[in-house]
Amino acid sequence: MPGGSVYSGLVTDPDLSGLAEAAELAHTAHRVVVLTGAGMSAESGVPTFREAQTGLWERYSPEQLATEDAWFADPDLVWSWYQWRARLVRSCSPNAGHQAIAAWQRVLGNPGAGSLVISTQNVDDLHERAGADVLAHLHGSLFDYRCADCGTPADHDPGSMGGKESGPAGPSAPAAGSEADLEQLLRLSPPQCTACGTGRLRPGIVWFGEMLPEQALEDTYSALEDCDLAVVVGTSALVQPAASLPYVALGAGAAVVEVNPEVTEFSTAATVHVAGTAASVLPALARSVLG
Repeated sequence: MPGGSVYSGLVTDPDLSGLAEAAELAHTAHRVVVLTGAGMSAESGVPTFREAQTGLWERYSPEQLATEDAWFADPDLVWSWYQWRARLVRSCSPNAGHQAIAAWQRVLGNPGAGSLVISTQNVDDLHERAGADVLAHLHGSLFDYRCADCGTPADHDPGSMGGKESGPAGPSAPAAGSEADLEQLLRLSPPQCTACGTGRLRPGIVWFGEMLPEQALEDTYSALEDCDLAVVVGTSALVQPAASLPYVALGAGAAVVEVNPEVTEFSTAATVHVAGTAASVLPALARSVLG
């Protein structure tokens, strides 16, 4: 690849400007923080909020249902919609980007090699299913639940279809994440909390208007203040306070690589902007370490 990088042989796409420089930064970094957003999981088939809203996402949009007011107005609809989203995510698989981050984390996790921590805005579990440990889910998780009244955490399997006996089951069940799947899930009632006996379970999602989990945010800030490289993947750089996180790394003197096919509000501040997707760029960065 032009530019004389000693890691150019590890870069698979010469058309991705900045990739060789990003690979060199990855190769020399010992304390890495990876910040991921919706674009990280888009190639796995998980819809993003900012895609053209069609079909199911036009009919039931996150902006309409991801609020406490929506929950109080119609908890059955909100619960059903989130159960459908959880089933949709479970029908998706980690992409090459998720796998690359997990492999990179394993290498740096060896004694004396360094560390890689992941803080994600995503509510899916694709990082974990790729084999990675996640430091923080800043916006919560589709697979965490708690009582809406007493706040006690609770276990729940999205495949159990909530508080009704009826629901998709058996070989004739509709495909998870399909419109038919949603139709059969609609109007499920949230299960009752076994701790207080009166409240109902709600998704462990940070809804619009709610505060981010304090511990997750503090852990992310601490990691960024101590890193020598931050990699920002698939974020819009519009949603606060997550949009300010890369600047914490810059302020601490770390390099910041932005991986995004689009130019964002952060692109001009990034040490390197690589205009590619997670699945096309992250494997090259991981190979610079694994190689």
